[in-house]
Amino acid sequence: MAGHSHSANIKHRKNAVDAKRSKIFSKLARHLISATRQGGSEPEMNLKLKYAIEKARAANMPKDNIERAIKRGAGDKDGDDFVELVYEGYAQAGVALIVCCLTDNRKRTAPEVKYTFEHGGGNMGATGSVAFMFDFRSIFVVETGGRDEDALTEIVLEAGADDLLFEDDVATIYADATEFLGTKTALEAKELTILSAETGYVPKNMIKVESKDDARKILKLVDTLEDNEDVQSVYTNFDIPAEWMEEFAS
Repeated sequence: MAGHSHSANIKHRKNAVDAKRSKIFSKLARHLISATRQGGSEPEMNLKLKYAIEKARAANMPKDNIERAIKRGAGDKDGDDFVELVYEGYAQAGVALIVCCLTDNRKRTAPEVKYTFEHGGGNMGATGSVAFMFDFRSIFVVETGGRDEDALTEIVLEAGADDLLFEDDVATIYADATEFLGTKTALEAKELTILSAETGYVPKNMIKVESKDDARKILKLVDTLEDNEDVQSVYTNFDIPAEWMEEFAS
């Protein structure tokens, strides 16, 4: 049940989320607007909207912001249509990246993502070039709340999840992508504090980064991609030593 330790990676991502919260809210609002336009404003009748709302809540997006985005999507039927796009590529050391976008202009987004890859020392690949290295899953980052690994493992199994990466204060829980809502509800019923909740790409194997210079460049590339307004999420399979992650974050 226990997995490889990635506490530094988790904490790096959490710190990045905290530092970019306003930009994240903007991206979540775009997701809510798009989902509402596609399937209507009733989450019980629109599963994509329900997922978007749950993701926004997990990111602590204010209720008023969520409601405004849904109202905008419901009332602005003639607004720009958003398209979901997925790009794949490589960074230094053979590290693979999957970049998920939501854009109203694919002619803008594709060149920008390609430029970011190339400018960051990586390269954008064809569809399917790295996707086989990942599984699409439900991903929950939670506070352990002082629970040990055995106690948290029991909770995870009862919630219908099937894998756990445990650290002292933070853990990542994985479940089948189709079980997102049920697993999230079960985890909340166990009074776990959920720091983030999403469906996304989980690497089947990690790539150990041996060079500190490569590690710095990889993180810079990921951060630059995430700064793009059209980019919703970036998934990667790097394994960078904890002490380097802490050094880069300071």
